[in-house]
Amino acid sequence: MKLDVLKLDASKAGAIELDDAIYGLDPRADILHRVVTWQANKARAGTRKIKTRSEISRVGQKFGRQKGSGGARHGDRKSNIFRGGAKAHGPVVRSHTTDLPKKVRKLGLCHALSSKAGAKTLIVLDDAKLGAPKTKDLKAAFAKMGVKSALVIDGAEVDKNFLLAAKNIPHVDVLPAQGANVRDILGHETLVLTRQAVEQLEARLK
Repeated sequence: MKLDVLKLDASKAGAIELDDAIYGLDPRADILHRVVTWQANKARAGTRKIKTRSEISRVGQKFGRQKGSGGARHGDRKSNIFRGGAKAHGPVVRSHTTDLPKKVRKLGLCHALSSKAGAKTLIVLDDAKLGAPKTKDLKAAFAKMGVKSALVIDGAEVDKNFLLAAKNIPHVDVLPAQGANVRDILGHETLVLTRQAVEQLEARLK
C-alpha cells in the first residue's frame, strides 16, 4: 500500500510504502472487541469495596422479642435492610484483568491500523516537530489537513514543543510509538503517524 507523506503545512514530502500485512488486513470486529475489552479491564483499579456484616459496628444481639411485637422477626441491626447496616452482595477488592494471548494483542493492533488505512483516515507525516510550543500554529496545520480528532504517534520520543502545543487542542492526543494501542487508535477519527512511527510499528509487529 502506497501513501503520500505530508509535511505540517499539508504539502507533499514524497511517498511511503506501507506493509500490507499490517495495514492491508480486513478488520475483524471480534478481535478488536477482545483487545479493547482486555485494555479496559486492565485499566480498572478494582479497589471499590463495601462493608460486610462482620465489619459493621452495630449491636449484634437480638434487639427485640421473637414474637408479640407486631413486627418482623429480626436478629441484629447489622442486616442490610436497616439504615447503617451492611450492603448485600456489594463490590469487593479484586483484580478485573483478563488473559489475552500476545499474538491476539499484536493482531488487534494490526487490525486497528488496517481499519484506519481502509477508511482513508490514516495520515503519514514527514515529522512532528515545531520550532516553538504554539497551539495556534498546530491548530492551523491540522485545519489544512482537515483533522479535528486525531491520535498522533511519533517515534521513540515525542517532540516537546509539539506535545505542549497539542495539549491545548481538544480531541488530539500524542503518543510515542511504544505507546500505540488499539483503544486510543479506535477512539479518534484520524490516525497520524510519522515516518519514524511507521518504521518502529513495522519492526514491532512483524
